[in-house]
Amino acid sequence: MLEGLVNRRKALALGMTALLGACQVVPKAPPPVTVPTPTPTVSTLPSDDTRHRVALLVPLSGSNASVGEALANATTMALLDTNASNLRITTYDTATGAGSAAARAVADGNKLILGPLLADNVPAVLARARPAGVPLISFSNDSSVAAKDVFVMGVSPDQSITRTVNYASSLGSKHFALLVPDGAYGERAAYAFDYAVKGNGGTIVASKNYQRKAGSIVIAAQQLRAQGGFDTLMIADSARLSMLAAGAVKPVGATSPLLLGTELWSGEESVAHSAALRGALFSSISDARFKRFSDSYKARFGTAPHRIATLGYDSVLLVLRIARDWQLRSPFPTERMRDPGGFLGIDGPFRFRKDGVVERAMEVRRVGKDTVEIVSPAPASFNG
Repeated sequence: MLEGLVNRRKALALGMTALLGACQVVPKAPPPVTVPTPTPTVSTLPSDDTRHRVALLVPLSGSNASVGEALANATTMALLDTNASNLRITTYDTATGAGSAAARAVADGNKLILGPLLADNVPAVLARARPAGVPLISFSNDSSVAAKDVFVMGVSPDQSITRTVNYASSLGSKHFALLVPDGAYGERAAYAFDYAVKGNGGTIVASKNYQRKAGSIVIAAQQLRAQGGFDTLMIADSARLSMLAAGAVKPVGATSPLLLGTELWSGEESVAHSAALRGALFSSISDARFKRFSDSYKARFGTAPHRIATLGYDSVLLVLRIARDWQLRSPFPTERMRDPGGFLGIDGPFRFRKDGVVERAMEVRRVGKDTVEIVSPAPASFNG
């Protein structure tokens, strides 16, 4: 078990403890431009007789460079904290072309790819990796890119919404409404919300879509308020826009409707100080271990990490766990990724479903006056 590994590595236990800026969706980059660079056919790395070769594909330049650098730093931390000597992790910049980065990674003999960060880059990477039998552990939170050889590790809205709706239903919520933005995130949120509400015997009495901007969400919220008939409202957007919608649909001090948010609220300090969101519920991965991780990261690299950096750290812990039974120069054993007992990382327990999408233990939080309290802790494991 990974717990055994963590206990044996006191540096990890003392230096680390536990999202995506707080599970926030990373803005998608423009579609990658095809670069007419010949595909490498010969590895430029020295030969390895004792280490597995693993590639890290993240943006190291361009608008998402700081996120990619944080992920790369976190993988280095994990190797140092665990004294790992059986992995060589080589980083490739996807901002200059995800396909060409993947081609270099494959040519260098890497048997596993950590990344890419953006869902838009997965097809280009997979086009080079799949023919070589190299699987991906993506940091994206877009479950639509998951496949038999693509594991999605990012925190998705689906599980956050399901956890929150389940909890609200246990409190007596029956008649639900939804405010959801146009676009891919909104579509996934709406599907998860519909599934969760019906699974709890509830009814969706109203739903409004809007363009992702302040004026549009306020108008949609006002229309929902005029329609009425619901006791619970899910606002599937960022903390800033959710505050605007909450103010338009629920008078300050009112107890109804009960407001629900998503993982996008996690880590946003403004949530605790918002009178409009007071009493609202949302779910996310636990932050219990993140502070020690952040402190250790700052000590090593001089800056605060992006919240999503823990995915880089946990991906290394995952590979080290599986590497116990991974023969050198052989294909990565993807069947081990679906261990029903799961794995343990900075962000708590996680495991992969049969479809390749990560399942995470989540906690439910309630917004108070200048506070955000945990009202339903995340499970400690998947073993009951």
